[in-house]
Amino acid sequence: MTHGTAHIGSTPYRTDIVVGGHAITADEPPALGGQGVGPAPYDLLLASLGACTAITLKMYAARKEWPLESLDVSLRLVGIDDRRIERTLSIVGLDEKQKARLAEVAERTPVTLTLKSGLPIDTHLA
Repeated sequence: MTHGTAHIGSTPYRTDIVVGGHAITADEPPALGGQGVGPAPYDLLLASLGACTAITLKMYAARKEWPLESLDVSLRLVGIDDRRIERTLSIVGLDEKQKARLAEVAERTPVTLTLKSGLPIDTHLA
């Protein structure tokens, strides 16, 4: 199973994260009282969705032996009361039918499905 830790000390908002054996620093921008030394939490959420989308679509195209040259995933978190993510795929090397198929597959990537369905979170004290 995936495991991660997050530690925050006396530095305002700088959070040291270890997940999947990789160290990441998260922070808030200076305008919100942080130092901007790393992505903010929602930035990390978009990064997770973008990575999952790109990897899943690359795997799918490889299985189909399609000549995918490159794939860019652009993500924006928009709205306040009606918050949603806008995702735009820029695909090079495929025909329109293949591109449309990858757009369909993008709607079923693991992180996409998790975000769309919600995920229970159980909080405990150590």
